[in-house]
Amino acid sequence: MIIAIVLIVLVLASLLFHFINPWHQPALASNWQQMDDTLTITFVITGIFFVILNLFLVYVIWRFRRRGARASETVAYQPVNHRLERWLTGITTVGIVALLAPGLKVYADYVSPPKDALEVEVLGSQWQWRYRFPGADGKLGGTDPRFVNAANPFGLDPADASGQDDALVDSSELHLPLKQPIKILLRAHDVLHDFYVPPFRARMNMVPGLVTTFWFTPTQAGRFEAMCAQLCGVGHANMRGLVVVEEPAAFQAWLQQKPSFARASQPAAPTGLAAGSDPLAQGLALAKAKACLACHSVDGSAGVGPTWKGLYGKTESYADGSQEKVDDAVLAREMREPAAKVVKGFAPIMPKTELSDAELAALTAYIRSLEPVKN
Repeated sequence: MIIAIVLIVLVLASLLFHFINPWHQPALASNWQQMDDTLTITFVITGIFFVILNLFLVYVIWRFRRRGARASETVAYQPVNHRLERWLTGITTVGIVALLAPGLKVYADYVSPPKDALEVEVLGSQWQWRYRFPGADGKLGGTDPRFVNAANPFGLDPADASGQDDALVDSSELHLPLKQPIKILLRAHDVLHDFYVPPFRARMNMVPGLVTTFWFTPTQAGRFEAMCAQLCGVGHANMRGLVVVEEPAAFQAWLQQKPSFARASQPAAPTGLAAGSDPLAQGLALAKAKACLACHSVDGSAGVGPTWKGLYGKTESYADGSQEKVDDAVLAREMREPAAKVVKGFAPIMPKTELSDAELAALTAYIRSLEPVKN
């Protein structure tokens, strides 16, 4: 009977927790009420089965218990019961259909955007987001991994004329127009990622070598956090972004400030930073944009990678037994070819980072400023 009591308490506690728990989805900010409806259907159907099956177990435990003289009774053996099998098969089929049918319908709509949807490409890499919009021709240019480098992190094909006017957003902040259907095209450079904005109920895996898609319509202006919802490495928790939904006029003003691929291909200052600005500010901005601070601290605290505080000028020990004094050349090798020499006590997990000479100089200047060690 103890087991029966435990099962009853489990059922009551589960139902109570579902209705009074403090964790709820954020308010819906897109057109995908169907997502919430489908989730509700799933909870209801699985909840009903959960309650019925557990209470049935309670009944069986109580009804067929054996005590005293009855403890030695032999239980009837019935290996086949076709009537029961038909009932169980039918009920299970109805339950599965009720679970799958709404989800399949919603998913079919989810990947079928309207013809007037604005295309936006989301590019994920460890551990940062980048975005791309079509230019005046309304078409996104073709891409290929062989074109990826520090000057072309999107991997756009320089020979594709339709990509020359594409607007590039080399930061984690994405702006979108209010009440405009948005078709998201998703690519990943390295490992699996997942672009997820909880208030939009919109997410999709990003698979290297594939382009996955979904669409939604933002229905509320505001600032919403975007995150990676697929474990993608040690910096996964810091792979976050910001989606700003605003009026179409404000969105167009923001988009017009973004460089085209043709303009970005020309020699320029570090990505997203104005020429002549403070190199330390440039270095800090790049460290944040390229997710360096996801692994390296700047205050001496322990992290996934060596702290940057006091790193410049320090004599560093490596896994191969060698030692080096950290200078400009060593930092350049560590950032561009992290697998060449691994710092002792740390795992060789740092991804290769595409950096221009100007970006490298800005990051080096910032690291140098963090209380360099004087020998």
